[in-house]
Amino acid sequence: MLRMTLLAGAAVGGLALAMAFPSIPEKGRSLLGMASPPAGAARAAAPAPAAAPKGDGHGHAEGEEHGEEGRIKMTAEQVEAAGIEVAPVQGGVLVTRAAVPGVLAASQDRQARVTARLGGIVAEVRKTLGEEVARGDVLAVLESREVADAKSEFLAATRSAALAETTLARETRLWRQRISAEQEFLQARTAAEEARIKVDLGRARLAALGLSEAEVAALARQPPATLRRLELRAPIAGRVTARNAVLGASVAADAEVFAVADLSALWVELAVPPRNLPMARQGQAVLVTGEGDARTEGKIVFLSPVLDPETRSARAVAEIPNAEGTWRPGGFVTAHLSTAEQPVDVLVPRDAIQEVEGKKVVFVRNEDGFELREVEVGREDATGFEVIFGLDAGTEIAVRNAFSLRAELSKSEAGHAH
Repeated sequence: MLRMTLLAGAAVGGLALAMAFPSIPEKGRSLLGMASPPAGAARAAAPAPAAAPKGDGHGHAEGEEHGEEGRIKMTAEQVEAAGIEVAPVQGGVLVTRAAVPGVLAASQDRQARVTARLGGIVAEVRKTLGEEVARGDVLAVLESREVADAKSEFLAATRSAALAETTLARETRLWRQRISAEQEFLQARTAAEEARIKVDLGRARLAALGLSEAEVAALARQPPATLRRLELRAPIAGRVTARNAVLGASVAADAEVFAVADLSALWVELAVPPRNLPMARQGQAVLVTGEGDARTEGKIVFLSPVLDPETRSARAVAEIPNAEGTWRPGGFVTAHLSTAEQPVDVLVPRDAIQEVEGKKVVFVRNEDGFELREVEVGREDATGFEVIFGLDAGTEIAVRNAFSLRAELSKSEAGHAH
């Protein structure tokens, strides 16, 4: 019994030594009466491998390529290519406005009607609807017998005047030499004066038909077959908005053949209701908005002193720039008339404020690109927001095309999510 107890104690002791010193060789363990350690125990005793550095699974540390959270790396060239405009934050004035509906129309000061001064047949059509034209461009060519008669009479008067001048010069010389009578000299002078009058009348008639001085001067060098041609020219630069010329068709005298409009500036026709009349005045600046984000500044160029007897509203006309052709006549817009002004310390354009995860943010310019910054906005108007927390005057932020930075940020975050 005692021997069995001693053997059991030795076995337990050997196992304890084996677990405590797993690195002892097998031969040494047998001499000391140590059992081999269990496989699991040996593994547990081995030191754990160092934890791999955290990252995004691409073998680089967090932020190495995608940048820190909320930061976008962009070079100056990339900023310019993306159309992002940067400006320092500054104070401004919030304007309370009243909305008045309006309709876009071509400015009456920038329209022209091209009419046929005489009846004729359309021989050529050189411009068509929607085409851009410069002042003096030929729109169409008419053939008219009356034009041919007017040109022929002018050329005949010109030749008669030249002959009369020659006769006058000869009679003047003979009269001074006492060779011919004074009466013959006076008759020659009268004939020359009458010839000049006929030339002037013919030139005036051709000018009334639309011929320029250069065209009149070139008549003597033109073939007789071209005398019946009358060119219709654009009186202003602009776009062809109407065309009534058909090749081979007859055109009556005084008929409108073309209409040309300069659409680089448009009118906004407004009907100002009585409640808004006290705040409307000629020369006043107005904000005009259209569909989507379309907006521009204009001014009232006309305000009627007379009310419409039915609507009791006053007609007003505002003029807006349209050099890029963004606005089209006939479109519906809204004009915002200023009613009150409130100065604020920090005012940013509406385009500068973006929304990310339900928060109002701006993109602040830094040396590497932009960084997102959360802000708190207060009052607002049609053009901007007051920032009451998170932004100081003088800080440079993206004020135009900031939405492209928001899209770039979303794309970068989506790359981290995989």
